[in-house]
Amino acid sequence: MVKMEQSKQDATGGIQSLDAALRVLTILSETGRALSLSELSRLCEMPPTKTHRYLASFVHAGLVHQNGKSGTYNLGQGSIELGLSAMARHDFVNSVADALPGLTKETGLTALLCVWGNSGPTVIRWERAASFIVTSLGLGTTLPLLSSATGRVALSFLPENVTGTLLERELKAAKQLVWKFDDMQPNKTGIRKFSARTRKAGYASVDGRFIPGLVAIAAPILDWQDEAQAIVTLIGTEAEAVNYSSIAKAVLLKFCKDLSIQVSSQKP
Repeated sequence: MVKMEQSKQDATGGIQSLDAALRVLTILSETGRALSLSELSRLCEMPPTKTHRYLASFVHAGLVHQNGKSGTYNLGQGSIELGLSAMARHDFVNSVADALPGLTKETGLTALLCVWGNSGPTVIRWERAASFIVTSLGLGTTLPLLSSATGRVALSFLPENVTGTLLERELKAAKQLVWKFDDMQPNKTGIRKFSARTRKAGYASVDGRFIPGLVAIAAPILDWQDEAQAIVTLIGTEAEAVNYSSIAKAVLLKFCKDLSIQVSSQKP
C-alpha cells in the first residue's frame, strides 16, 4: 500500500492527501458562501468524515471559520490575509512586459503595453514586429479615450471617477469638431452603452480613420476587481489583422486572460 501511494505521488508530482485538502479550500472559494459539511462533502466528492478532518485542520490554522449557530464553514481570516498578500505581490506591469515579445512573435504585430497615467493611457513598453511601421507613437505617448483602441478599453474597464475628467474634455472637443463615430454616440449615454458592449466582448478595436494606415486592437489585464491594471494593444496595417474573427484577436484575448488575476465565478 505504501509503495502504491508513493508511486502515485511520484506520478503526479504532488501529495494526494494535500491535493484533496486543497480542493476543500477551492470549493469554499468558488461557491462564494458558507457551506455545510454535507454540501462540502458532496461537492468535493469525498466522505464526510474525511472532509471533516481536513476542515478541522484548516480551522485550527485559521484558514477556515465555522459559524457557531449554523455550523457551516467559510473561508477564515487566514485565507483573507493569504489572498491579500498574494495580490500585493502580483506585478502586472513586469509580468506583461516580459511576455510581450512572445505575443509579437506569435501575431506578427507590433505590441504596446499601456497603463493609466496623469494624462490618460500612456505607452510604457513598445515591442516592434518585423514588419516596418511608420508612426509617431512611442514610449510616453498618451492615447485618446474615444479614438484609440487602448483608450476605449480604458474607458470600459476603469471607473468613471478615473476617466471622467479626460472624457469630458474629449467629448467637448468631439462636439466642437463634429467628429463622427460609427460605433458610438459621443455623449455620456452613448459611452455607457459602448462600454457595456466592450466589457462583454473583452476588447476594443479601431480602423485606420484615426491614424491613417494603422489599425489596432486592445484588451485589458484585469485585477481582482475586474478593472484594468494595464492594457495590451496590437497595431498593424491590414484591417483583417484586427477584425472579429482574426487569429490576432484570439491570441490577444488569451494572452490578457492568462496574465490577469482569475477570479472564478463558476459554481460547482
